[in-house]
Amino acid sequence: MPSSNFAPYLAHNKAFAATDAKDNVPAIPFIPFKQLYLITCVDPRVEPAAVLGTRLGEAIVARNIGGRVTPAVIKDLAWIVYLHENKTPDADWFEIAVIHHTDCGSRLLDDDALRAGYVARGGWDDKTSSAMAVLDPAKTVQADVAKLRSAPELGPGIENVRIGGYVYDLETGTVTTVAHPG
Repeated sequence: MPSSNFAPYLAHNKAFAATDAKDNVPAIPFIPFKQLYLITCVDPRVEPAAVLGTRLGEAIVARNIGGRVTPAVIKDLAWIVYLHENKTPDADWFEIAVIHHTDCGSRLLDDDALRAGYVARGGWDDKTSSAMAVLDPAKTVQADVAKLRSAPELGPGIENVRIGGYVYDLETGTVTTVAHPG
């Protein structure tokens, strides 16, 4: 049996557990130290710790295909907003950063044959699959920011949350603001 790809990470975890880093995290109900909720892609080339320098406890990170704002992302965020309203009402509101990136693999959802095969396998329906493609990250991130700002599931408290949209350029390594937090 071949060795596990995960085995080296267990060793990294053992080293981590031996430090005091695990002792310096927010308690439940928590607000991340940097009061940030990141929504970004699952692509390993856009790891927030590497690209943005986020550290343990600083941000809530939601990752999915394309970093898109889906009904599941909205439901998760609705829970966080609700907790904030009910468990930490006197704390400052956090900021949401939606980050899409160039050369996103979700663009393959624009391939009719590939998408049809995925739909047939039981993936999203054709319309949803097509809409998930990040072909122009500046446009899709702006659409997702607008979707968050108008999501009724987030309740009236969302008015207090700054929501910004950003594009990470894989070639240059830079993050550009395309929807200013507001």
